[in-house]
Amino acid sequence: MDSQPHDHARLGTPIDARPLFAPEHAALMATLRALAPTDWNREAVPGWSVRDLAAHVLGDCYGRLGRDRDSHRGGASPAPGEPLETFIHRENQQWVHALARVSPAALVDTLDLIGAQTARYFETTDPEALSLGVSWAGVDPSPKWLDNARDLTEFWTHRQQIRHATGQGTDLAPRTLSVVLDTFLRALPHTLRGLRAEPGTQAQVRVEGPAGGAWTVTATGDGWSLAAPDTGRPAATVTLDAETTWRLCTRGIAPDDALARARVDGDRALAEALCQIVSIIY
Repeated sequence: MDSQPHDHARLGTPIDARPLFAPEHAALMATLRALAPTDWNREAVPGWSVRDLAAHVLGDCYGRLGRDRDSHRGGASPAPGEPLETFIHRENQQWVHALARVSPAALVDTLDLIGAQTARYFETTDPEALSLGVSWAGVDPSPKWLDNARDLTEFWTHRQQIRHATGQGTDLAPRTLSVVLDTFLRALPHTLRGLRAEPGTQAQVRVEGPAGGAWTVTATGDGWSLAAPDTGRPAATVTLDAETTWRLCTRGIAPDDALARARVDGDRALAEALCQIVSIIY
């Protein structure tokens, strides 16, 4: 995690994801209500059906409301020595098992109610407050704006997984996708944390399309930062399309596959390091 947990400048300009939670929730509900009965049993992610993934989203909403809105401190904690990632995966699986008896219709109705409350909660948050750590960005605690944006990316990603499982393509509408990509790429300083370079060395990820942009990370001598101005002379540039970018960041595709689809300019080793980015708990 971050050695200076309250200094978040290296993460770059804050993101305001708060206005996007309500439309993202509405999009999820429209997706779920349009499913055929057989769609609910299709595999959405390895080991989980569409119904399981919807139950997981509901669990995320209950957890956020209980912990942050209601100051509820119930629930399990990691076992002694248990890594955070292992604990989270174990808790998620237990929740999905517990909801196995809930029908898709009841699940949709409950998620409609609780998801709407969750969206309203996010709209009220102070983006500059301190909040839960974001492990893939290397910050604990994190600024609330990043914690918010991280949750938006999770809701959006799970909706795409449901769409893909039921024969639909990615929703590439740029209003939300642009924020999702911007959030995912805040993992770049943490991604390069073990790579030493001369201070001032820059590396860049460019994403093509209406939701895209350019993210330039700079070596500072004690790490990497998204805060430094872009000099226009990156030592390495990786150019990707939006579909490849979000799948890479969520490990829907492997780094080597992303590199095969990318245009790479400059230092190949640095470009390969950029493509090790992971923007989820993995």
